[in-house]
Amino acid sequence: MNLTKRFLQAVFAAVFAIGTLVIAAAPASASSYTIKMGADNGMLAFEPKDLTVSAGDTVSWQINKMPPHNVVFDDGKAPDADLAKAMSNTKMMFASGDTYDVTIPADATPGTYTYFCSPHRGAGMLGKLTIQ
Repeated sequence: MNLTKRFLQAVFAAVFAIGTLVIAAAPASASSYTIKMGADNGMLAFEPKDLTVSAGDTVSWQINKMPPHNVVFDDGKAPDADLAKAMSNTKMMFASGDTYDVTIPADATPGTYTYFCSPHRGAGMLGKLTIQ
């Protein structure tokens, strides 16, 4: 009987240890964020202006006020020029509520990526997306 009890305790300990490892190794769930194009206060701005995200997160830029807008990343100053180009949407969006979505790739180079709205860059419509 003593041998059976020890055996069951060993099996329980092994199952507990494996379960703990599986839970600890599970990836964190991705988050979704919305950035308004054209601030609620009527300013030509992205709201929020600065956002920090992680690989797997999705960012949705949404027309809010004063279109047309687009999202163009400055590939000349980006930690990864190819990623900056891939995240850009140079096409103009006009309708309130229209969105442009980007999911941050798993292999994204961390750092700060600056972006702007082409027609309103001179008015200061700039933003920063920091990838951790």
